[in-house]
Amino acid sequence: MVVTDDAQPITAPPATRPHDADRARILDALAPAGVYLGVRLVGVGVLAGMAASSGSSLLRELTSWDGKWLLAIAEFGYAGVSADLLDAFGGRTPDTPLAFFPGYPGLVAAVGVLTGGNLVVAGLIVSAVSGVVAAYGLTRLGELVPGGSRRAGLLLTALFAAAPMGVALSMTYTEALFCALAVWALVGVLRRQWLLAGGCAAAVGLVRPTASSVVAAVGLAALAAVLTRRDGWRPWVGGLLATTGLLGYLGYVAARTGALDGWFAIQRTGWGWHLDGGVATVRYLAVVLTEGERAFDVLIVLTFVGSLVLLGLGVRMRLPWPLLVYGALLLVTVWGSDGLTNTTLRLLVPAFVLLLPVALGLARRRTGTAVAVVAGAALASAWFGGYALTIWPYAI
Repeated sequence: MVVTDDAQPITAPPATRPHDADRARILDALAPAGVYLGVRLVGVGVLAGMAASSGSSLLRELTSWDGKWLLAIAEFGYAGVSADLLDAFGGRTPDTPLAFFPGYPGLVAAVGVLTGGNLVVAGLIVSAVSGVVAAYGLTRLGELVPGGSRRAGLLLTALFAAAPMGVALSMTYTEALFCALAVWALVGVLRRQWLLAGGCAAAVGLVRPTASSVVAAVGLAALAAVLTRRDGWRPWVGGLLATTGLLGYLGYVAARTGALDGWFAIQRTGWGWHLDGGVATVRYLAVVLTEGERAFDVLIVLTFVGSLVLLGLGVRMRLPWPLLVYGALLLVTVWGSDGLTNTTLRLLVPAFVLLLPVALGLARRRTGTAVAVVAGAALASAWFGGYALTIWPYAI
């Protein structure tokens, strides 16, 4: 009890007990993982229910489509993939498996040693752990940008986990691993930790071809540091290191196929994928706007418009230019390519930097508002992920 000069007693605030402070620190440290896993568990739970209703199973859906290819490569290597696995046009050549980059299946094979050779479990573990690693990187990214905060970082993590095709983050797909490496490469750039940035960019270059956007962002940032004579030798090493993974694998495929554009030829022949300057996207949007009736098509149109708007907001908010380079190049790669248009929503999952304006805006709102938006996004993502895998079978 404390007594003031006018003899009116007031109660002194209770002292914070040591174990309460420790618990608060532990909860704060676990928050990024908790937010990410909470949103993804909602998605996986809804998918399980929808899969059961359609006569399928959760495990079957989480390992479908490209997941089968990646698990087969992890188990048998490129040369031993079963002849039953075919490309998008129902064809197959000895070089077809080379369309899939080695980073994810290689890591799955390594983790498989710890799971007793069960590569399905290993693949799901790699995706889950990678997603958590990405969550911590996203939280840090939200703290580093101008006007950022811990709250903004956690909201960015939640919105990322609730992306329309966020279900891919929980599958035996490359999305979670790619995003984990990409976000930490960008964190390295913002913190001028060039070896971290270059190493992550090199590693992500072994995961999927859209690593070109990460490599370009890291390389240009490193070049700017060199030209302004900052940080000594580190940006030199980081910038050069960033290119090794992507160029190394493309060079390997070129040597295997005997053609300089070997990987690109495999993709075009087997999956119809090639850069066309956006002609196919414009044609697709025109058909959807005049004839489309499917929910999936409508969402693709909305996502196309929304991605451009969010990029514009990022420019207006003056987000760090390496982040804008990464986001813009990723959009060019996705929207500027011909191929399987239905996969664009999945391919845009790594465009997490475009969510920064939304996260920063929500961070300034009341907690109830932010929670309501995140909850709505999580439920919508959960339904759409289930719809994409169990009802509309060409989304992944």
